Amino acid sequence: MTSGVPATPQFNFDRQLWRRFTKIAQPYFYPQENRLNFWVFTALLVVLLVAVVCVAFFVVVGGTLLGESLAPNFVNKYAGGLVKQVKALVASPAIFWAVGGLVLSALAFGLTRRAVAPRWKQWSLLGLLLFLSFAVNGANVSLSYIFRFIDTALGQKDQPTFWLNLTLYGGLIIAAIPILVGYRFTRLKLGLYWREWLTKSFLNDYFKDRSYYELDSNSSHTEIDNPDQRITEDIRSFTSVTLSFLLDVLDTILTLISFTAILYTISKPLTYGLLVYATLGTVIALVAGRRLIKINYDQLRLEADFRYGLVHVRDNAESIAFYRGEPQELRQVGRRFGRVVDNFNLLIIWQALIDLFQYGYNYFTRVVPYVIVAPLYFSGQTDLGTITQAYIAFSQVLGALSLVTNQIQQISSFAAGVNRLGAFEEVLSRQGLPVKHPEQQIQIQTAQQLSIQRMTLFTPNSEQELVRDLTVNLAPDERLLIVGASGAGKSSILRAVAGLWTNGSGIVVRPDISEMLFLPQRPYMLLGTLREQLLYPKNDETISNEQLAKVLERVNLAYLTDRFNWDEILDWSMVLSLGEQQRLAFARIFLTQPRYAILDEATSALDVTNERHLYQELQHTAVVYLSVGHRPTLVDYHQKVLELTGGGGWQLLTVAEYRAKLAQMVG
Repeated sequence: MTSGVPATPQFNFDRQLWRRFTKIAQPYFYPQENRLNFWVFTALLVVLLVAVVCVAFFVVVGGTLLGESLAPNFVNKYAGGLVKQVKALVASPAIFWAVGGLVLSALAFGLTRRAVAPRWKQWSLLGLLLFLSFAVNGANVSLSYIFRFIDTALGQKDQPTFWLNLTLYGGLIIAAIPILVGYRFTRLKLGLYWREWLTKSFLNDYFKDRSYYELDSNSSHTEIDNPDQRITEDIRSFTSVTLSFLLDVLDTILTLISFTAILYTISKPLTYGLLVYATLGTVIALVAGRRLIKINYDQLRLEADFRYGLVHVRDNAESIAFYRGEPQELRQVGRRFGRVVDNFNLLIIWQALIDLFQYGYNYFTRVVPYVIVAPLYFSGQTDLGTITQAYIAFSQVLGALSLVTNQIQQISSFAAGVNRLGAFEEVLSRQGLPVKHPEQQIQIQTAQQLSIQRMTLFTPNSEQELVRDLTVNLAPDERLLIVGASGAGKSSILRAVAGLWTNGSGIVVRPDISEMLFLPQRPYMLLGTLREQLLYPKNDETISNEQLAKVLERVNLAYLTDRFNWDEILDWSMVLSLGEQQRLAFARIFLTQPRYAILDEATSALDVTNERHLYQELQHTAVVYLSVGHRPTLVDYHQKVLELTGGGGWQLLTVAEYRAKLAQMVG
């Protein structure tokens, strides 16, 4: 579905964006029933982080003490400072704080077990991701020290120490690779689970209460363009990017804690200058990012419109070929693509400006550690390895502080996707729909027979009145034929009976929708087997293939069983002619035996002989039907005729009265 290009609001990092983000992201981990639940969810995230920190603390302490006991000389020589710090921590209250953190975490998750227990998988994977992130960060810190020792050994021409640390580097890499692979695998797996859950949630809402139909037909809601893209691409992007940002933020915190401490011990001025520099860069990036969000929002929408134009051509290829409408179709697709190119040109300009800032921001800072630390080395105040470690620590801290600066393009694109998903969710949850009072809607009442009481019907956008004060009362066995000029509103009355169009006033009394079957002019053919086609919209497994074959014979389609087997999956809308599809739709009536059948020009592609045969077969059943059609021959199979005269006018006639009117017009 698509629409014209509406004015797109300027989205910012504002409350609306944050509200939409939390409303989409939170329910997967914790139900969002009220505002309090948001704070409970936030507290649980903090508690989970505390638990992971405590577990990591015990792993580091245990690993260090175990290493000292197994290789005391080696560990004390190359990690003596770490051993001393670990032993000091064990002797301090830190050990009790760590135990207390684990107890607090267990208590918090225990108190919220009703909400958390059904979501144990996502919380477990998230906790594992956090722990692996700690492990990756710890490996980076270890590498900085190893490279320091390697460069110092090179400067001192100490071969044994050089080769020993190079061996340590190889061992650390071998140990780190499974951690890195596990980290990536866990992140992708959690993202897949999240996407699966969120997609199913959106699909349930999309098909609930015919929302898919309302978004496709109701012009007052066409600001929700391309719902298919929002469910497929936007959800996929949302889940993967959200996890990436969450873990990047955590990694930023860990990096700042670990490498800032290293950098501070090397040079205090370097640390302070870096903090100021990174803060200014972040502010500039945020200002530029506000403009990028709107451009990325437009790009997502325009790309989807362009793709829809091509899908429309594919779905109507035969009609376009008959009309030889290639030039017009090329123009409409070209216009859509032109808007894509124009907006992308604007996106390129802004990305170039941001790239100019980012490259200067990143390349200029590479020389800073050398400028500040090199004089210390030349004066003999530090060793050569310190310069390498300072550069590594400086780069890590700068990367952490520059998270927004370096990813502003991805963040702006992500924010645009969040707004698209958020707007879609609001409409599906009916928050985005205009509230209609009961007197502005056609009311549906359930009864055993069909009648319409003083119904006034408008198009969904209220631009045209189709029928005014329509009243039709049918006896239990009366069949009604609706006739009138094209565009008078014949099919629209059927939509009102089905409850699809409710814009207006009055009452429609009908059986429950499950007791009615609607046959449009072009029957819906799902991608499935011949058996599934016949049983649609249900799939009654108790009906045998022999019974289906008898029904096919009843609608003059017995030859289909010779051409196709029952379990062959085909695109039946392409395999069968329109006339065959209409006869197959009648077979659905004979199989389901609804109380009422609504036939919207359901025999328009059939010859008069086949039409007469189908209606005669239908008259032999207990099914009461309403028909829309133009052929005079249809009058023979009905008892009343509703003629729409245009401008909201109508006449309800008996078959005899309608025939007399036709005869008078001919005469």
